[in-house]
Amino acid sequence: MHNTVKNLLDIKDNIKNYLNKLNINNNPKIVAVSKTFEINKILPLIEYGHIDFGENKVQEAIEKWTEIKKTNSRVKLHMIGRLQTNKVKFAVQIFDYIHSVDSEKLAKKIYDEQNKVGKKIKIFLQVNIGNEDQKSGISKNHVIQLANYCKEIGLDLIGLMCIPPINVDPESYFEEMKELNDSLGFGELSMGMSSDFLIASKYLSTYIRIGSSIFGSRS
Repeated sequence: MHNTVKNLLDIKDNIKNYLNKLNINNNPKIVAVSKTFEINKILPLIEYGHIDFGENKVQEAIEKWTEIKKTNSRVKLHMIGRLQTNKVKFAVQIFDYIHSVDSEKLAKKIYDEQNKVGKKIKIFLQVNIGNEDQKSGISKNHVIQLANYCKEIGLDLIGLMCIPPINVDPESYFEEMKELNDSLGFGELSMGMSSDFLIASKYLSTYIRIGSSIFGSRS
């Protein structure tokens, strides 16, 4: 068994065991964050049958995934990085999910471009849950407004996404995100990374974005 596959299975086991102890029923999907990694590092996971992969640069995603997606229709590609409006046209052609929508302008651009190619992208709104100046995402106070706008124009909005502040206990942020997500009636929630995925799973995250714990450290 390839070490990336073993790492993935270990993570799934860790989540399962952790949630069993807490008596919590949740089986989150793992988005294997393959950004910066060569395709030969990713292929063993695809061959194993893993389908969710994350990239944060549109050009890199197109170069790496265009051919693979032609032969593996089950593979789902997640845009997890900041998306500039001038890249949306290319992003909607390759991505199935976008986790980083944080403005009406970006939402409208996605809507326009996906209609041109006859595609329905699944959308998460990125929330700046720690109110950090340097971090993208919409403030908590404006989430409802943006969610309503997305629904009005007909985007397939499925949930919220966050990246909590680093080097602090993420638990209170994940709890707050779960409450916010529930209050909006969304079924999906994108939170948790290599350092905090167990706590995210406790607060019923349904998509956990993990890179280095699967693929190893980035060079």
